[in-house]
Amino acid sequence: MTRAGTPPAARRGRTGRRPGDGDTRGRILGAARLLFAERGFDGATIRGVAAAAGVDPALVHHYFGSKQRLFVTAMEIPVDFDAAVATVLPGPPEELGERLVRLVLRLWEAPSMRGLMLGLVRSAASDETAAEMLRQLLAEGPFLALTRAIDRPDAALRATLVGTQVVGLAMARYVVRVEPIASADPEVLARMIGPAIQGYLVGDLAAFA
Repeated sequence: MTRAGTPPAARRGRTGRRPGDGDTRGRILGAARLLFAERGFDGATIRGVAAAAGVDPALVHHYFGSKQRLFVTAMEIPVDFDAAVATVLPGPPEELGERLVRLVLRLWEAPSMRGLMLGLVRSAASDETAAEMLRQLLAEGPFLALTRAIDRPDAALRATLVGTQVVGLAMARYVVRVEPIASADPEVLARMIGPAIQGYLVGDLAAFA
């Protein structure tokens, strides 16, 4: 039963896009990851994310407040770094670099991870929040966990050296899509790039000082 005087539109409920439901937040995050991956932080907009998610832009602001907060939430990396490192430790010590490259490429090739990493790398050049997230990933993520696990001196330096190599590979293969790197077999890349990573992980860095 409606109250007298209530406008018809109000009695029917809001028109246009449907209001938030239990999966609205998840739809918004999924749309945000896709747009940040395709366009970077500057190119993606709240309105664009809302349109891709099928919601009103006001709902995006309701859940996340700002584009920057939406970006930070959407770009969270759902990887247990300690567990990931544990998968590359077993095996011949001289092939550790190759195993690490295989792991990184396997993560990048997974659709759920590729969007996150593309969004982060594309956005880091123009947005300081994205740049800081990428710096933290390189300085405190799996590469530091690995260098500490193998108990090498200068673990932080080794981790960032590995990170620069990996980001360069990711930029060439997934962002700029430089051939023949973009279409190369991951196993071939692991064998070719692995020795350089191996040097960063266990080589004598003092020799370059």
